[in-house]
Amino acid sequence: MAALSGLAALRAGRGVWRLPARLSAGLPGCWLRRGYVVGRAESPPTFGLLFDIDGVLVRGHRVIPAALEAFGKLLNSQGQLRVPVVFVTNAGNILQQNKAQELSGLLGYKVDPDQVILSHSPLKLFLQYHNKRMLVSGQGPVVENARSLGFQNVVTIDELRLAFPELDMVDLARRPKNMCLRNDFAAIEGILLLGEPVRWETSLQLILDVLLSNGNPGTGLETAPYPHLPVLASNMDLLWMAEAKMPRFGHGTFLLCLETIYRKVTGKELKYEGMTGKPSILTYQYAEDIIRQQAERWGWSAPIRKLYAIGDNPVSDVYGANLFNQYLQMTKRGEKEHGAGGQQKQRPSTTQSCVSILVCTGIHNCQGPGPKAPTSGGAELPFHGHRDFSFSPELLEASHVVHDVNEAVQLVFHQEGWA
Repeated sequence: MAALSGLAALRAGRGVWRLPARLSAGLPGCWLRRGYVVGRAESPPTFGLLFDIDGVLVRGHRVIPAALEAFGKLLNSQGQLRVPVVFVTNAGNILQQNKAQELSGLLGYKVDPDQVILSHSPLKLFLQYHNKRMLVSGQGPVVENARSLGFQNVVTIDELRLAFPELDMVDLARRPKNMCLRNDFAAIEGILLLGEPVRWETSLQLILDVLLSNGNPGTGLETAPYPHLPVLASNMDLLWMAEAKMPRFGHGTFLLCLETIYRKVTGKELKYEGMTGKPSILTYQYAEDIIRQQAERWGWSAPIRKLYAIGDNPVSDVYGANLFNQYLQMTKRGEKEHGAGGQQKQRPSTTQSCVSILVCTGIHNCQGPGPKAPTSGGAELPFHGHRDFSFSPELLEASHVVHDVNEAVQLVFHQEGWA
């Protein structure tokens, strides 16, 4: 990864970049607005910003003070963004417009719903599954989210449980007393995993039932079909950071449970037709396209050449940004495209690179060791990424490490000659 030119920027786990005092104090020929340095003639932006949310801008429902400082720099005197910005989160148990409203209230800036990319947003591109009868798992407005993505025929875990009450037998208090079975339930044709559910035991059991019965859990089969029904999943985060001092289980933990149970029962691997959310290349392609549309809508004529991805999780934010940057370099060299998983052809890209910036206000602790490759002696930290993403230690190394999102924006502006 490129080091900061002229400024001894340190790699992940080895140090934290700080803006030089002479720059933060102001320089001749520049003028001060809202407490930061801006050139007299600001050229149209040729870069865009991808912000993670949890651990970067907020912790749970509390805004991180540095986020308010950062957006003080990103907004002009009319309260408008000076550069294209999207919020790329692996959260998915909320509607896009509600997440935008939540961010608007916390940041004091009107966030457009189109600027919010949830973990499942790129599933809009999987058109061949939109008319199939899909079992949807998650919590919150799962039906509304599924329909907003284009899936028109969805069945919830609760609906399946009511149709086949004999399937959910773990919780003694919820075991039905009257078994009224249905024989008119249409077969399920695929599984849509939008986020971690509330009752894991119920979701794990019923999803497995659907897979083992080829979508007909009321009948059962002597031999489990393989390949199984198509499975689409979003959000691979093993852990995420809220108000607690220690990280919490993410949807990646639920997926790990499902994969392990399926393999234990069948002896085969659970396969995914599509996986979205960071670190998926498709998610970054989707974000790139939203950034480009935003720049065009706001009249910025210069093509977007560089993306800066700011996050707190080395395994999803840093790994994903570096993986996308690797993909961009391969594409520039004319090598075979791989790993994107897109279902619709994307517009030609003008983006040349994606820079990863790691902050220390969430999952990553700047005082502790960075994630490294496991060794036979077991001395290094384990890789928390999903099993379908082969482990490349160098992709965990951030281009830059900073204390918080405010320093990240200062760094970007300095890199781009805006400060």
